[in-house]
Amino acid sequence: MKKYHFIGIKGAGMSALAQVLFDLGHEVQGSDITSEVFTEYQLKEKGIKILPFSAENIVEGYTYIAGNAFNDDHIEIKKAYDKGYPVIRYHEFLSNFMEDYTSIAVTGSHGKTSTTGLLSHVMNGDKETTYLIGDGTGVGKNNADYFAFESCEYRRHFLAYHPDYAIITNIDFDHPDYFEDIHDVVSAFKSMAKQVKKAVIAYGGDQYIEDISLDIPIYTYGIEGDYTVEARNVEVLDEGTRFELYIKNEYIDEFLIPMFGNHLILNSLSVLAVCYLEGLDFENIKSAFLTYGGVKRRFSETKLKNYIIVDDYAHHPKEIEATLETARKKYKNRKVVAVFQPHTFSRTEKFLDEFAHSLKEADKVYIVDIFGSARESSGNLSSEDLVKLIPEAELLTETKIKDLDQHEDSVIIFMGAGDIQKYEKRFTELIS
Repeated sequence: MKKYHFIGIKGAGMSALAQVLFDLGHEVQGSDITSEVFTEYQLKEKGIKILPFSAENIVEGYTYIAGNAFNDDHIEIKKAYDKGYPVIRYHEFLSNFMEDYTSIAVTGSHGKTSTTGLLSHVMNGDKETTYLIGDGTGVGKNNADYFAFESCEYRRHFLAYHPDYAIITNIDFDHPDYFEDIHDVVSAFKSMAKQVKKAVIAYGGDQYIEDISLDIPIYTYGIEGDYTVEARNVEVLDEGTRFELYIKNEYIDEFLIPMFGNHLILNSLSVLAVCYLEGLDFENIKSAFLTYGGVKRRFSETKLKNYIIVDDYAHHPKEIEATLETARKKYKNRKVVAVFQPHTFSRTEKFLDEFAHSLKEADKVYIVDIFGSARESSGNLSSEDLVKLIPEAELLTETKIKDLDQHEDSVIIFMGAGDIQKYEKRFTELIS
């Protein structure tokens, strides 16, 4: 048993890693801001101590794991260095940790969390798998041979890892505060792919995947096309989506997934590719798919009176399109209402027209104020600029949240990566 102190334990990856180490029998505690964050609930459920940031937290006997959001001059990191105590960054610790497992990194511009959640659940249907998901969920299993984890491209942090397998869900331009353009993003993914040991599993419909050339196999996946791993004869049913799986043009089996939307079929194909390459029992895998309940803040549904209320992390135009597609396919006879909170001024400005285009797929759109970040608290535009580009869209404030109660019998989707949940919480309180 070792003793670990997490500096910034409420970060999504940090919270998940803390839970993994706790499950594996280590002594774990951490520190962070005092504001409530959704990642802290699972930490508290497991009895992991969360302290306010303080230099007094730094004492002898702990290994200090520091979140990537904090610089070396942070009060706790600085004291640990001054005292000569071991300090290791999150991504460096994770790189060392995965060496004891057959590791599967899930990366891509969109869909990482949903795919990691599905991969870890499905693999555990046949083989014990330790996992770390970007929604703050982490589970450590003492007998696991596998480790599935979410691997983020932001600031090229995923270059710290050398996994056995990597799933690339897509390559798209995002994080304009760091990446210069799409070519910069592609360059990062190329570098990451070259560090994978056994195979890369990549969405074959992505135009940038063709640019990646490796000495290891690349398994492409997709729906009805020239892909290594392919879904054919897709059928949308009341209970989910059914398709036939073909690998290298050979029929493997028929699968039913309790999900709706092409992006979720694609996520499933990437998971099935890993299971195929590792020789897992497909009867167990089929059963595991049927019990999958999703991950936090990815089309998380609540049924209240005659409303369907959805909480979703979508904060990029492509993610909004995918979320609205799921709502349309799952609830064919209901109107879809989007309540969207733009996340960061730089992203809103960069993708303003794309946001407007994707949100037009909803029957009614409400926009709340832009959620800034620690790096940028203001910008050159406001949410009003987005409202003007969408027919009949409205600006929504917390004081006007009651306006949503006119959409009874609709699917109301609260979307964003900031604090959009406070609007959802206020609305559910009102209608309750």
